[in-house]
Amino acid sequence: MDYASYSESLSAALSLKLPPIALAFSADLPADLPQFHGSVAAGCVFWEEAARQPILTVAPQHEMCSIGVYTHNLADPSPNYASELSTVLTVLGQLEYARKEDVEQIPVLPSRPSRILYSPLALCPVVPDVVMLFANSADGLIISEAIQQVEGGFPPAMGRPACAVVPQVVNSGRAALSLGCCGARAYLKVLADDVALWALPGHKLAEYTARIVSLSAANKTLARFHQLRQEDVAAGRQPSYQESMGRLQSD
Repeated sequence: MDYASYSESLSAALSLKLPPIALAFSADLPADLPQFHGSVAAGCVFWEEAARQPILTVAPQHEMCSIGVYTHNLADPSPNYASELSTVLTVLGQLEYARKEDVEQIPVLPSRPSRILYSPLALCPVVPDVVMLFANSADGLIISEAIQQVEGGFPPAMGRPACAVVPQVVNSGRAALSLGCCGARAYLKVLADDVALWALPGHKLAEYTARIVSLSAANKTLARFHQLRQEDVAAGRQPSYQESMGRLQSD
């Protein structure tokens, strides 16, 4: 697939501030990809880091966020992880932020990935498992319409943790919306108050892109139609839809 073309089309149609990001968990990832060195506060930080270049990561580089380790099935037998997760869950429970029954409903990747690739979609060397779009509410409207047309249903809107949207898409094979979490919103500059995260299964990217591009153009036309119609009504006129359409065509 021409991922550079898809990335350009999606960015233009949705006015994205951050280019689409691809995630891949394949064991056959190219060996010559840039290896990440160092640590990050949470795995979601890689989403923003990947806007610049592909980044190949391994499980220990995610260990600062025990919730992310949980959702991505990256835990190992180390007692440190179990202790850290227990501490986090105890605190979240005391705050009544995430109870035991809430945690049990959080999606988890079905198997432990040996490596995770985070990449600009345009530079992704393999078929991505998940493609992420950071979009504002107006553009989220277009994405939701496209998903409904491709999948024949509406995507779930998920809350905390933001990283759970990844296993949700992998496990279901369907798109999902994440409203983020306070952690992701603290770590990521792109996740501003008016921005949410959409995650799409990579194998359907051509279909989503085609519908997003078409619906973006349609929404711009319809927005102008309603704007002109509102002007007429505000001026005391009562135009029919045919009259409003005629005004749009002559605008």
